[in-house]
Amino acid sequence: MNSEILSIFPIPIYKSNLNRNLNKKEMSFINTAKKDCYKNEGNLTSNNNYVLNNAIFNTLKKEIELRIKDYFNKIIQTNENVKFYITQSWLNYTEKNQYHHIHDHSNSLISGVFYVNSDDKFDKIVFYKKIVDTIIRLTPKTWNQWNSDSCHVVVKTGDILLFPSSTPHMVETKKGDNLRISLAFNIFIKGKIGKNKGLTELYL
Repeated sequence: MNSEILSIFPIPIYKSNLNRNLNKKEMSFINTAKKDCYKNEGNLTSNNNYVLNNAIFNTLKKEIELRIKDYFNKIIQTNENVKFYITQSWLNYTEKNQYHHIHDHSNSLISGVFYVNSDDKFDKIVFYKKIVDTIIRLTPKTWNQWNSDSCHVVVKTGDILLFPSSTPHMVETKKGDNLRISLAFNIFIKGKIGKNKGLTELYL
């Protein structure tokens, strides 16, 4: 039977790579930060949640901002005069048999993760779609992009992911002996959006 399936309103998961190794000063900061953490649900998170504001990461921050700009140019493509900026940024440390609970990011437009240390043989991030309550849910015999509730994205050292902050995500129980280190961050915008005559004008 001839038919066509249209995939509408997809969730964009932007993926890039830093294409360089972090230098000694950057890694020293990250390794030292592990000593000043709190226990998150399943792993450790740095008490410092403005990591990218440190002068040591000036170059890294600019490299991440280039990817954010690319995300805006390729995905959002707004014609409004707004600028993006990174609000908070923090480090996550996940050891073998640890995990990171399912969550999304409030008060943020786009969120991102930079993988400081990650092994693509074991490490991935899991994204979930928000499911509207339904009376009937049928169990698929074969999973595909339309009937799946989740998607696993394999990650390696140097990868940078950007995605809508409202997208639920998590890290399943860690396998492999490497210490998984990620630098997460949130992004918001400033400027004027909306239309004056449409009564949707908003200054941020």
